[in-house]
Amino acid sequence: MSIRTRFAPSPTGYLHIGGLRTALYSYLFARKHHGKLALRIEDTDQKRGVEGSAENLIKSLTWAGIEFDEGPHVGGDCGPYVQSERLEIYKKYADYLLKDGHAYKCFCTSGRLQQMREDQQARKQAPMYDRMCLKLSADEIAEKSAAETPFVIRQKIPDASEFAPDGEMELNDLVRGPVSFKVALLDDQVLMKSDGFPTYHLANVVDDHLMEITHVIRAEEWLPSTPKHLLLYRAFEWKIPEFAHLSLILNKDRSKLSKRQGDVAVEDYIKAGFTPEAVVNFITLLGWHPGEGETQEIFSMEELIERFDMAKVHKAGAVFDMEKLNWVQWQWRRRKFEEDPRHDGEKLVALVAEYLPDELRGDRLFLERCLKTVQEKILQKPSEVVQQISFYFKEKIDVDPELLKHEKMKVDLEMAKRSIQAGIDALTDFDGYELEEDIKTCLMSVVETLGVKNGQVFWPLRSALTGEQFSPGVFEVIWALGKEKTLDRLNSALGRIS
Repeated sequence: MSIRTRFAPSPTGYLHIGGLRTALYSYLFARKHHGKLALRIEDTDQKRGVEGSAENLIKSLTWAGIEFDEGPHVGGDCGPYVQSERLEIYKKYADYLLKDGHAYKCFCTSGRLQQMREDQQARKQAPMYDRMCLKLSADEIAEKSAAETPFVIRQKIPDASEFAPDGEMELNDLVRGPVSFKVALLDDQVLMKSDGFPTYHLANVVDDHLMEITHVIRAEEWLPSTPKHLLLYRAFEWKIPEFAHLSLILNKDRSKLSKRQGDVAVEDYIKAGFTPEAVVNFITLLGWHPGEGETQEIFSMEELIERFDMAKVHKAGAVFDMEKLNWVQWQWRRRKFEEDPRHDGEKLVALVAEYLPDELRGDRLFLERCLKTVQEKILQKPSEVVQQISFYFKEKIDVDPELLKHEKMKVDLEMAKRSIQAGIDALTDFDGYELEEDIKTCLMSVVETLGVKNGQVFWPLRSALTGEQFSPGVFEVIWALGKEKTLDRLNSALGRIS
């Protein structure tokens, strides 16, 4: 059997992170089994459509590296799978259901339906259509049709007695396992609206059949509608595809992922500078893991295709952890950095180029040295490069005397003064500024001469050189600054506390 999956978004706005995961799982499953993936634009709800959103959805999917075999694509014809262009097809199948008794015309006004729901709620009943129009005679239907009374077409749910012995339908979901549905609880849903557009329920079943979709992979929010879809397949006497309903993506408080608690659009992560490899890697692991005892967490798209197994998709909701996404992003940036054939300094400058102001670009060698001292931090967040290295470019460091002190390390101002003076003495005649290891040896001799602990020398020296509570280590800072700037800053700090 040739595997065929599809991704069928509605063009009502941005591509949600959950939608990207559905598209990814459909893509990985199809590619793993050498099958095909189709894209279908489900735009039958004309009131909710947003102009340009279909194109933006496609751009986000293309950015993520998802390749479709059929359907709309950027810069070209939207292809055969745009539902608003297929209205005659849905009308044909709705008419078939009417003729065969699996559907009926409903002429109820919105006012009557609203009153019906309110009455049911008052009686604490589940809101369901009361089938008033199913009781209309042929003459009454003909009369209303002749008067051009607006109508919808409703699905006629079979009597539960047809599903002996317990009136239930069963589905063996690829993610959730066996699922049962009580037929008596199913409502006669609308299949065709009065404007001639189909609802999701009819259009998706018809399209999945005509597109020969073998596996429907979608969000669990569609699980309650699935028995109605199964009944449509039964009414048409069509082969039923396999279903896989994916769990929700959750916030840390285990509520449904929403914009209220953070970014949910793929576009937001593109704008924030996340790489497609990192986002794809992270999103795929939200609900899937290659197996018990497996420690690998960084996967390329090729590796994900090779390892993906629908049987290992979790039933429980997956928590969106921003810290984990940042970690995955860092891992991918580091991998790309290591694979880049250019020398490290050039690679680092290229990494942060778009965030560097002109005033930091003058001395290229000095810039490269500064970047090397904060390499791990800017690999994680290139956008914070100025924040990480700005202290290197200050003409004067106004050191707060309080910053030179450290209670736990037993560094008071007197100890800081001794350490800075000893550092100046040692570094003045020192010529090994090109190697961090030589700088370390020099400063360790200061520690030994003073008979103190490492931190009692290194803390005040680093603080005097940077003016920052947090920065690279003192050896790295001296290596980046060089002899002249190092001694200038130390002498300035000593003068401030003397």
